[in-house]
Amino acid sequence: MAKSVEVKYCLRCGNAIEHRASYGQVRPVCPSCGWIHFADPKVAVGVLVEQDGEILLVQRSFDPHRGKWSLPAGFVNAGEDPAEAARRECLEETSLNVRVTRILNIYAEKEHAGGADFIIVYAAEIINGNLAAADDAADAAWFSRDALPELAFAATRYFLDKF
Repeated sequence: MAKSVEVKYCLRCGNAIEHRASYGQVRPVCPSCGWIHFADPKVAVGVLVEQDGEILLVQRSFDPHRGKWSLPAGFVNAGEDPAEAARRECLEETSLNVRVTRILNIYAEKEHAGGADFIIVYAAEIINGNLAAADDAADAAWFSRDALPELAFAATRYFLDKF
């Protein structure tokens, strides 16, 4: 299990917290007001867009895995519908507006310290737009399954192999 962010002070009253067994594991607990910190998982979403036998991928412009390729993907904002987040991330990274058609699966393995605990990937189809890398993508391109570039994440490989 990945280590959560260290909490030193109570978010309610500002008192120093203690680590105690609570709800099945050791958690930060305020001895003054009883507040308990529950670390929430990070959730990311992505889209698998296939057109004319090719897969849409984006090249990462930041570490981890700068220069390698992945599905258009990113984090879900608080209060955001995951399918809408997937559509938004694709638009931000590829300049393509897509329609999410169905959920493919959930990948539940954190690959690096700043990564997501869960990645929800949707199948999607293009509505409109012209392919152009934007936001945190250095490039965006179409690839046949038998000529894929170097992939950034095991999750990308999982979805390309399974679907």
